[in-house]
Amino acid sequence: MRKTLLLAAGAAMAICAGPALSADKQQVVIVVKGLDNPFFEAIHQGCEKWNTENADSEYECFYTGPASTSDEAGEAQIVQDMLSKPTTAAIAISPSNAPLIAQTIRSANPTIPVMTLDADLSAEDAGLRKTYLGTDNYKMGFRIGEYIKEKKPDGGKICSIQGNAAADNILRRAQGMRDALSGKEGIAALDGSADAGGWTEVAGCPVFTNDDGARGVQAMTDILAANPDLDAFGIMGGWPLFGAPQPYRDLFRPLAEKIASGEFVIGAADTIGDEVAIAKEGLVTALVGQRPFEMGYKAPGVMIQLIKGEAVEDPVYTGLDECTKDNADTCIQM
Repeated sequence: MRKTLLLAAGAAMAICAGPALSADKQQVVIVVKGLDNPFFEAIHQGCEKWNTENADSEYECFYTGPASTSDEAGEAQIVQDMLSKPTTAAIAISPSNAPLIAQTIRSANPTIPVMTLDADLSAEDAGLRKTYLGTDNYKMGFRIGEYIKEKKPDGGKICSIQGNAAADNILRRAQGMRDALSGKEGIAALDGSADAGGWTEVAGCPVFTNDDGARGVQAMTDILAANPDLDAFGIMGGWPLFGAPQPYRDLFRPLAEKIASGEFVIGAADTIGDEVAIAKEGLVTALVGQRPFEMGYKAPGVMIQLIKGEAVEDPVYTGLDECTKDNADTCIQM
């Protein structure tokens, strides 16, 4: 499912992005990494769609988060505040810094159901939440790696563009990509060794951008300048494409013929904003996208199941969309 994405207006701390809570309703709360990211605005719209369809429910979906995805401490504070509110009946969190959010949950020792959304806690902290709802992030990264490897089966030089160094979902995607490229499970680095399948991640990479699109494009500009023989980028979140689409186009339009021939390869996450149009223009080899609207729409129902003590699968995956120049008109599953 997809809705028109509206950029969320930010504030420094917690924000109610919907109508005021009715006095007789309990909140099922969604806390995202930052309100400045169109990906999370799609989650917000899913939450609001659920509210519209369930106006008579005793629960209301409440969407919030820090103004910026770079504000890890702000997100942790919001989680703490939401867990202490008597109107909070359950909470779904997309952790920007997984260890920090785990520490916050542990300190709060909540009696209400806690789940994760979009990004999970690390494996050792998974017992702090009831379930994870969102993308199979390892599979997503693996598919990105497969697209790159299809074009460059003998390996080459690559740079991965990542978000937050402590975001579990991004780390899982990066692991999946490395495993697909190397043909080995759990490989720690693409270091040019035999185990790395002929792949070498160049100096200065991976680049951590804190989900900032302009920073991602600048990083890729710098990496290309320093490595004119670079063969590929693996972009673990679509920030450079949906957050800075025109600078991205300006950077890669001169490489369009090399991208078309497979001489240069770009595998990227997400299918948000201008991303599918960029794929149609042939400026990215493949996109492997998530379904954030579906996450926001499903999360309230899952939280209510948890409140009622009903069994919920762990994890609950929301699927992937895969877009290339050839299928850009039909690749998004509605």
